[in-house]
Amino acid sequence: MLLTKNSFATMLPAGAALSGFMLFTAPNVRADEHECQERIAKHDHKLHEAIERHGYRSRQAQHERAELREARQRCWTTYHRWWDEDERRWRSERDWRDEDHERYEHERPPR
Repeated sequence: MLLTKNSFATMLPAGAALSGFMLFTAPNVRADEHECQERIAKHDHKLHEAIERHGYRSRQAQHERAELREARQRCWTTYHRWWDEDERRWRSERDWRDEDHERYEHERPPR
């Protein structure tokens, strides 16, 4: 297919518009991923605190575990990856455990 001067002139504005769109949406995607990461980190921390204060199987820990699962699922649904706060990295497999932080199961909460 041969491009003429006219077809190039017609395609130029469309290409510029697409480039502009990508330029302005890319930072928003990064910001949203960062927000996702922060939300997961916050709920992971709250789960750690609930386990420390109330015990692994406490109502408070179960609540925070559900919040963490929801935050991970939201990131997974949107970006097809989720933040692993313990390993401090993004993961591209949906392989988190809903019964999270089991390594703390045998620790007793302070009395």
